[in-house]
Amino acid sequence: MHNSHAVINRTRGSKDLKLADCKWPELADSFIPDWVYTSNAVYEMEVEKIFRGKTWNFVALSAEVPNVGDYKRSYVGATPVVVSRAEDGSVNVFENRCAHRGAEFCRNGQGNAKEFICPYHQWSYDLKGNLQGVPFKRGVNKQGGMPKDFRNEDHGLLKLHVTERNGAIFASYSSETEPLEEYLTPEILVDFDAVFTGKKIKILGYYKNELPCNWKMYHENLKDTYHATLLHSFLVTFGLLVAGQKSAMIADSVHGRHGTMCSAKSEDKYAAVSEENKKEMRSFHDDMVLKDERFLEYRKEVDSPWSVTMQTVWPNLVVQREMNTLGVRQIVPNGPDSMIMLWTMFGYEDDTEEMTRHRLRQGNLMGPAGFLGLEDNEAMKFVQEGLRRSSSDRNLLQLDRDNVGTTTSLISEAAIRGLYRYYRNVMGFNV
Repeated sequence: MHNSHAVINRTRGSKDLKLADCKWPELADSFIPDWVYTSNAVYEMEVEKIFRGKTWNFVALSAEVPNVGDYKRSYVGATPVVVSRAEDGSVNVFENRCAHRGAEFCRNGQGNAKEFICPYHQWSYDLKGNLQGVPFKRGVNKQGGMPKDFRNEDHGLLKLHVTERNGAIFASYSSETEPLEEYLTPEILVDFDAVFTGKKIKILGYYKNELPCNWKMYHENLKDTYHATLLHSFLVTFGLLVAGQKSAMIADSVHGRHGTMCSAKSEDKYAAVSEENKKEMRSFHDDMVLKDERFLEYRKEVDSPWSVTMQTVWPNLVVQREMNTLGVRQIVPNGPDSMIMLWTMFGYEDDTEEMTRHRLRQGNLMGPAGFLGLEDNEAMKFVQEGLRRSSSDRNLLQLDRDNVGTTTSLISEAAIRGLYRYYRNVMGFNV
């Protein structure tokens, strides 16, 4: 049974697979086929069925566009969009593609404008994406120009549906996407609202990096509690996430597409790790110490039993609360073998100067070269390289095999299993 699909990769590169060849292995909850991560055809279908389907995609924080005319370049999947605050205070999201010849008209990352003007032919659009000006619309000397039946209102920018919750802005291509509160589900809202409380947010900074891996791996990584206790020396040595301590992987009970990895830091400065568990964790180092103990200080500021929550909101958002460092990560797919990660670190407007310094200090855990982020980036690169170059055809998903979705065990792949049940249904992949 295990080798029944291996011929696919041995006779034809998985990037060249046709969708008709994409059959999920038997024992579907126990295996993920390699072509999920490497096939161009699968990637193109994900763009249409997931990112342009019935999903809410994170695009910006309202703190990034607080005033009339403020805008930010963003993405829905790999599609460039603009997030803009109009004169009536509304937030609008539209494709960053001129309705004339397709030029990406907005070139600055952020700014303030009264209108958007395409640099190619100077077509202009208002802050809601409506076409308002076409140079020489009636031609010159009664020659050329647009036909008489051309109407500006028929040629605005492609607009997306927009919603917002406590300062986080989402956009969708579909008018059938359920309200955001239903989309997130009660299980996810608990920890989402612990970060997005309704207090005004203060932006602290940005990171940006490319990862040479498939975009879904990042969702898996933050549903994979198994690696967290093994890969990250900092987590296990300093007691931020250790096998045996209070922790959970909470998946939404409706679809299994979202999840929250959470942990409660021990009251001890460094959590005790049994000698038996140390033998299982090669990344544990007894001799690793911090020169600045403030780095591990957790100041309880939210009504939550968890000191750490790492939340994945399908399909493109990570909400991080690692003790007192707060941020969002926006996943931008970049083909089957690459993704861009956009990081935004923040605090609250009512933070003291000292609290801001504390958040920034602790923020060194995160980012492309953070004490945690760096190891994840390398590990996912190694996985993608293995998948692209291998002669086998699938990878294994059997930890805690009988469970799907939420689990209190760190030695589990239950949440990843739940995600791929949902994914198979949306994509229409059959066993």
